[in-house]
Amino acid sequence: MLHCNMHTSLAIQFGLEDLLADLHHARRNHDLGRLALLAYCEVRGWARQAGKPDIAESAMTMFTENPSVSKEEFLAKIDRLITTLERQQQSYQQSRVQFPLAEAASSQSLAR
Repeated sequence: MLHCNMHTSLAIQFGLEDLLADLHHARRNHDLGRLALLAYCEVRGWARQAGKPDIAESAMTMFTENPSVSKEEFLAKIDRLITTLERQQQSYQQSRVQFPLAEAASSQSLAR
């Protein structure tokens, strides 16, 4: 059971890293369509899998309850979402520093 939880936790962390890389790339290139897709679909999916309903809800309400009226407003919302995800990533990194033996054991079993 512990092995399964560690594997899932690492998958969630790596998924977040990939998601943040995609968001940063789309933001740098001002790809509004890609940003909307990532925020509405991918962030919500990741957040549900990670057990972060507040992040999933925030990503959804960006589009359903308070749609942006300008490009600048939309990008500001995306920037806040990226900041939220970066904070989550930092908390994962801190937990990996606190529990390096568990991570090492998980990495060894993933290599098998």
